[in-house]
Amino acid sequence: MGAGRALNGHAACPHPGPPPEGEGENTGLGPTARAAALLHRATAPGESLEAMAVSKKAPLPRITHAERLIDAASGITKGELAAYYATVAPLILPHLEGRPVALVRAPEGVGGELFFQKHAQHSDIAGIKLLDPALDPGHDPLLQIDTAQALLGAAQFNTIELHTWNATSRALGKPDRMTFDLDPGEGVGWQQMQEAALLVHVLLDELGLPAFVKTSGGKGLHVVVPLRRQFGWDEVRGFSRAIVEHLARTVPERFVAKSGPRNRVGKIFADYLRNGFGATTASAWSARARPGLGVSVPLAWEELPDLGSAAHWTVANIGERLAVGNTPWNAMEGSRTALGAAMRMLGYLP
Repeated sequence: MGAGRALNGHAACPHPGPPPEGEGENTGLGPTARAAALLHRATAPGESLEAMAVSKKAPLPRITHAERLIDAASGITKGELAAYYATVAPLILPHLEGRPVALVRAPEGVGGELFFQKHAQHSDIAGIKLLDPALDPGHDPLLQIDTAQALLGAAQFNTIELHTWNATSRALGKPDRMTFDLDPGEGVGWQQMQEAALLVHVLLDELGLPAFVKTSGGKGLHVVVPLRRQFGWDEVRGFSRAIVEHLARTVPERFVAKSGPRNRVGKIFADYLRNGFGATTASAWSARARPGLGVSVPLAWEELPDLGSAAHWTVANIGERLAVGNTPWNAMEGSRTALGAAMRMLGYLP
């Protein structure tokens, strides 16, 4: 079976670090006792999942070593992160369902070695769907998370981050969204990030393209354009590059079109590389493997000026945002648009 990729460049082994123990199933999570208070919830994680009508035929994986500290900055444990994912399952699953997913696993916690896993390994994760190997020839099957069981199975295997493709597994050759990951260079302040996102929004609006925004949970912002399934990966990636190059020409004091830290000192790279085949972006409601465990959260554009950082919400304070949920993105599905007119306006020939 194929192995995941370690983010420091080393190959990932099937069980990096201490292997998960006790992979039998249970009807509840059994995380640490303070998880509910941490998340400002009145109910236990198992009860919140029961409200989702989780099938009794697919009991939830037991979370072992729930007391293991995974983030020294916040004091959050493995069990508490699992409780977070149990709580936000109704919010995150609509963003995961039907799409190949990549896992960022942290057996040693934040600050330790991270493993980026896009394909199946020797270890079976409870509930995770293995896709047809023909979708990504030459590799082991891609992964897909469609259920709370799979979400918690990933948490049991020390997953902190969940990333998704810009296409569904049923139509993998036709992206249904275009993503710009606004990545700040050294010296770029948060106000500059906010202004840059608004400039991207203005340009996309001029091109007739709807745009939705979310915090990255790290340092940047993600701007997402919902698409009709019209073009292939090369065309969508090529057009997204043309948009970024236009930004860099028009506002060179703010944007660059080249990746790499040296190229973006004091500037922002609107990463269009997320739009290539096999590329992924952190899902909405994914925690991030950074000190403090920031969370990627959907926003309304008018909320952006009031945020304090791209990690405004974290696993520790996300309770205050749960009632809003995915509401800022409710119009996304009905906003899917063709790219032809925008391509012509920008002079891009697919």
